[in-house]
Amino acid sequence: MSQYNFTFSEVMTKKPKPLGKQLQFGKYFTDHMFVMEYHHQKGWYDGKIIPYQPLTLDPASMIFHYGQTVFEGLKAYKSKDGETRLFRPKENINRLNRSNARMCIPEIDPDLALAAIKELVRIENDWIPKQEGTSLYIRPFIIATEPYLGVSASKQYKFIIILSPVGAYYKEGINPVRIAVETEYIRAVKGGTGEVKTAGNYASSLIAQEKAEASGFAQVLWLDGHDKKYIEEVGSMNVFFKIDGEVITPELNGSILPGVTRNSVIEVLRDWGVPVVERKILLEELITAHKEGRLEEAFGSGTAAVISPIGELNCNGEALIINNQETGEIAKKLYETITGIQYGHLEDKFNWIDMIE
Repeated sequence: MSQYNFTFSEVMTKKPKPLGKQLQFGKYFTDHMFVMEYHHQKGWYDGKIIPYQPLTLDPASMIFHYGQTVFEGLKAYKSKDGETRLFRPKENINRLNRSNARMCIPEIDPDLALAAIKELVRIENDWIPKQEGTSLYIRPFIIATEPYLGVSASKQYKFIIILSPVGAYYKEGINPVRIAVETEYIRAVKGGTGEVKTAGNYASSLIAQEKAEASGFAQVLWLDGHDKKYIEEVGSMNVFFKIDGEVITPELNGSILPGVTRNSVIEVLRDWGVPVVERKILLEELITAHKEGRLEEAFGSGTAAVISPIGELNCNGEALIINNQETGEIAKKLYETITGIQYGHLEDKFNWIDMIE
């Protein structure tokens, strides 16, 4: 057990575990969950691991009315030698606390949060799937629970961690996806909450996603909320473009989420000596580069899919086919390198892996 002495109540009857071929993203959940309480007079207290179960909340709990919540997403992997590996968990915890600060939620001791994640994953070790491309998705989140209808920051919260064995996020896997450029709706604006992981960002994106899926696209390419001409994200992922041998990604500007995988991609590219630049990218610049044959690759990066190549960008009915709708060399190599480190096939030269004993 961890030094924080979380109490553990073991489930009486364990669930059947899904087979690897059954795994989808976020459909199955493990036997246990972590729960911790916060009260403004006591701080964070009573961390415990209990059987996975529904929550009982007062109807006036502020999460239901004012959306005060944050969440994170990271994964645990099983190596061929049976090791249990976490990929950069401290980065996710640091980002969780940045989200907390923006959403007026009390921060959590990073060491405590990491200990809770490790202890829960250790208990649920048998739930980590072993097939290549599968993992145990870890979802820490915080919700405001004070029963009060005044518009203010809550004085009570729950910190919860749930686990889900998962397969590929996109059914296409590492194969290129079709993306629609979204010109009507916006995801976020500078000064808003786009740079943190809070539920409202995702709720407001659903209408564009549904519109895109109805037209046969996997996701949307988001433009900035001010001018609607600069590229920001692709779906819920950061986005990269290879133009004239240089990899370009939108600079962090207050409305773009600073992805852990995004940071990892940049570090790997720089280690390889590949030119990589963070700057504003005009949609028109991308269209021009495509017309002139200089747009060589495009791909998204994120925890769920790791790397997702883009084979087509569709802008107002005009299809920009990228790399003959084939996975590009850089995207493929990045996917193989990052997943190779995650699963223990490659040396962890960046010190990204946190082992669970």
